[in-house]
Amino acid sequence: MSEETLYWQALNKAMDTELEADESVFTLGEDVGLVGGSYRATQGLMAKYGEWRVRDTPISEGSFTGLGVGAALVGMRPVVEIMTVNFMLLALDSIINAAAKIPFMSGGQFRMPLVIRVPGGIAKQLGAQHSQRLEHTIMNVPGLRIAVPSTPQDAYWQLRQAIASDEPIILLEHELLYFSKGPLDILAEAPPMHRAANRRPGRDVTIISYSRHALLSAAAAEELAKDGIEAEVIDLRSLKPIDWDTCAASVEKTHHLLIVEEDCRFAGAGAEIAATLGERCFGALDAPATRLAGLDMSTPFNGTLEAASIPQVADIVAAARKLCRPAKTPVAAAAE
Repeated sequence: MSEETLYWQALNKAMDTELEADESVFTLGEDVGLVGGSYRATQGLMAKYGEWRVRDTPISEGSFTGLGVGAALVGMRPVVEIMTVNFMLLALDSIINAAAKIPFMSGGQFRMPLVIRVPGGIAKQLGAQHSQRLEHTIMNVPGLRIAVPSTPQDAYWQLRQAIASDEPIILLEHELLYFSKGPLDILAEAPPMHRAANRRPGRDVTIISYSRHALLSAAAAEELAKDGIEAEVIDLRSLKPIDWDTCAASVEKTHHLLIVEEDCRFAGAGAEIAATLGERCFGALDAPATRLAGLDMSTPFNGTLEAASIPQVADIVAAARKLCRPAKTPVAAAAE
């Protein structure tokens, strides 16, 4: 039976379940213990499991992420929480040169059961240095897996699946989703961790997105339906690997593709999606794939400018309408 649950509560339930089930699981990071996490995801866990398994760390992302890598190498299952994806830049050596490469360089002799949880995305007026989207950086690292849950149900499933995995997995959690609410059924059977989800069936256009913008895309689809355009919304749930089969099946049905992302358009996830599906579904597309993304700029602090720097529901609606009902050329209009 499902119950309405906040996103952070779903993460907390998943973490609690795994800590109770396996003594090799522990979590560490800034303020994960006494404070209970910057977004409450570890609330109450130190009191239940003690400071050895729910460990507060110094403000040194490179150090405690490296500690997580070492713990994974000796058979533990660490869950590293980096307070914000912006601070993950300080830990990239441990993530890219160690976690992602050691299994390959050891010929598979060393596993890497490491989970790195990172809040990210544009929240509310946090300034340019705290509003980055780094998907484009980590997607290009062989050996890493990237999950992007957009709902409490997926947050619960994907965190548990990540902890059970023997590969290094980054869980990108959008900062504006922690206090969003949705159904959670802890007894439901989880889909594969990296399978995309069809959030809304449609026939006219496929909208592919992920994280918070998958929810905005679903809201845009409801607006489009009022205008007679039935949009199919695909929530990727994973950026590495990407479930190409689900994406391609939708494009082959609708014949139009709109890719929506909060990250910058240049060399972002949308570029990879457009290229791969353009190659795979070229014959099915009635128009070139369209990308709608954040502006290629640092995020402004001003709230109005901040909102204008990334796609909003109205922008998604306008892009889909233009794709499905392209403006007539003067020659075509005259012919009518």
